[in-house]
Amino acid sequence: MKKKAILLTVVILLSVGSLAQAKEGELSATFDVTYLSRYIWRGIDVYEDNHSAIQPSIDVDLYGTGLGLKVLWSRANGSGFENSEEIDFTLYYNNDIYEDEVYATNYGIGWTYYTYPDEPKAGAAGGQAADMQEFFASLSWPKLCPAGIVPSYTVVCMWPSEGGSTLNENGGWIQIFGLGYDLTVPELTPEMPEQVLHLSAELVYNDGVGGAYAANGAVDHDFSHLLFGVSTEFDLGNDLAFCPGLYYQASMEDSVNDDDETWISLSLKYNF
Repeated sequence: MKKKAILLTVVILLSVGSLAQAKEGELSATFDVTYLSRYIWRGIDVYEDNHSAIQPSIDVDLYGTGLGLKVLWSRANGSGFENSEEIDFTLYYNNDIYEDEVYATNYGIGWTYYTYPDEPKAGAAGGQAADMQEFFASLSWPKLCPAGIVPSYTVVCMWPSEGGSTLNENGGWIQIFGLGYDLTVPELTPEMPEQVLHLSAELVYNDGVGGAYAANGAVDHDFSHLLFGVSTEFDLGNDLAFCPGLYYQASMEDSVNDDDETWISLSLKYNF
């Protein structure tokens, strides 16, 4: 199944790319290497006991059409998590509507395939037993609040890719209610330009996702956590940027995570 997913993604990418060449714009990409002091995914501590992770990725923008493809690899910085090595393929489309109105809306839709190459095979089909898929859609309203606060809403539907999956209890729905705000910090010295801090807050409702990680094999359908974050970007020149971030999670549902979490992210990005 992993090979089929890769092949399907490549075919879609090439097909859309050939169509998009008729439009104005250039093919561009962002290469990113991120260090996470903890890998917290949808509220879940994926590498338990607070192990850190390294996550290289490449995000391809198809000629400015709003279509893109992202491939991410995640690996724990420690032993004992070999079967949890993860490669994710995401095909997405972003656009906006009503751009001149107060209710201007940015939207995005996409599909992600989560594959775990070192996990056992499932059944006669030979697909990876732990592979998952999801469809997601997100909305945000950048002009709705005069103070500059941007509300957003994201819905995710996740399901196992294989009938013999070891994660049959891992599927379900997630709803994410978010607020964002860009805070501009004035320049401290003539050599240091003003800096933008990206502030964010999310309230997450989990409707079953992550049961395989829960102690009793199931996730209660409830609000799972509050997530607060601050991040920024330092331009290093030559299309290179350094992006640090600090995050705090107030866990609300023990079947998802019975601990509050604090972690940092350190990213080095190169645009080409």
